[in-house]
Amino acid sequence: QDLQIERERTVYNISGGCTALVVVYLLGKLYVANAGDSRAIIIRNGEVIPMSSEFTPETERQRLQYLAYMQPHLLGNEFTHLEFPRRVQRKEVGKRMLYRDFNMTGWAYKTIEEDDLKFPLIYGEGKKARVMATIGVTRGLGDHDLKVHDSNIYIKPFLSSSPEVRVYDLLQYEHGPDDVLILATDGLWDVLLNEEVAEAVTNFLPNCDPDDPHRYTLAAQDLVMRARGVLKDRGWRISNDRLGSGDDISVYVIPLIHGNKQS
Repeated sequence: QDLQIERERTVYNISGGCTALVVVYLLGKLYVANAGDSRAIIIRNGEVIPMSSEFTPETERQRLQYLAYMQPHLLGNEFTHLEFPRRVQRKEVGKRMLYRDFNMTGWAYKTIEEDDLKFPLIYGEGKKARVMATIGVTRGLGDHDLKVHDSNIYIKPFLSSSPEVRVYDLLQYEHGPDDVLILATDGLWDVLLNEEVAEAVTNFLPNCDPDDPHRYTLAAQDLVMRARGVLKDRGWRISNDRLGSGDDISVYVIPLIHGNKQS
């Protein structure tokens, strides 16, 4: 798929990229494939079962650092693959500072050298972490032409299109009408926890007509509105006066009751 996008991007003059979250139902099992920072969860009896994990500079730090260590030319002589707790300053050359390499889960001390003054491959923390100060998602499709600002350094070698696949055996459980699979983009998960989403859905669905086929669509719309919030004088706000999501929000709520064993 990613190779096809690369071939066709010049024909259709399309740039940019996207993440991918796919669910396939096959022989009684759900296969959830994720490449990016969208997320899938299953809610069963009000409990949350995570069906994917996000791919970000933080979660994939060791893969990215190892790639840069093995192929240093990808860093264009402007970046270092090492990670430091903060940006290293010139006056700190010769002093000792904490750092992390690809083979380390924890931190250790090293003496700062001239090379350590280069901009770090992974900079920032949490949702603000970026690969080469450019992109905050490390798996997906496209972005073949993406470069570091004002340079000739390509980001694409660090982006993987390989998804992580998790399997859920539908036949192993008896599902009720309020047991669902939720797929959503990061616009939802940036502002709502798994538990908040589960609570919202388990409170919403029982208030709908159980025979209404649109009850799951309405639950998805409810989640979108919760994540966007309401427009106040200081911007979009959700519960507890937290900031609402300014990102695209796409949500699917899929009932699992149809997966119950045929009696």
